[in-house]
Amino acid sequence: MAAGRRRKAEPILRLSPVLARPIRLAKRARMVMSAAGLGLLAWTAPAVAAADPCKAIPDQGSMPTYLAPGKAFSGPVVYVGDGDSLCVGLGPQPDHWVEVRLADFYAPELSEPGGPKAKAVLERLAMGRRANCRAEHRSYDRVVARCAIAGRPLGELMREAGVVEGGNGR
Repeated sequence: MAAGRRRKAEPILRLSPVLARPIRLAKRARMVMSAAGLGLLAWTAPAVAAADPCKAIPDQGSMPTYLAPGKAFSGPVVYVGDGDSLCVGLGPQPDHWVEVRLADFYAPELSEPGGPKAKAVLERLAMGRRANCRAEHRSYDRVVARCAIAGRPLGELMREAGVVEGGNGR
């Protein structure tokens, strides 16, 4: 190779997950993009995990009376946080969404083996469907409750779907 001439990096064909079409990247560009992607992921991951769109229960202060122990409430499941928590919409806005911690199922944490699968199964079973719940007690800014979809307890549905229990409540 002649002095002063750099060898051109061999491009490879990759499928972009964002654009869902082939793109060509040189080796150096792949390394830079990978490093930048990891940095972005590390920066955004905590914000995503900490996001709590359900605001019916205040972080501090008293629990709304309609969520007192023994009270029934129902609405569509509008958000799934992990394998054992979800939001039930009692109205169209997040200030009417109740964060529920399932009383009858303890999913692995999202960072543990089986955690992402548990969340995916709960989303498949409950998202957009009407949940009928009965409050048991408060836990931080959420209510621990037993919920059913189409008359079937969510904990039972999760176990039937093959989700292994093992979260912090077990």
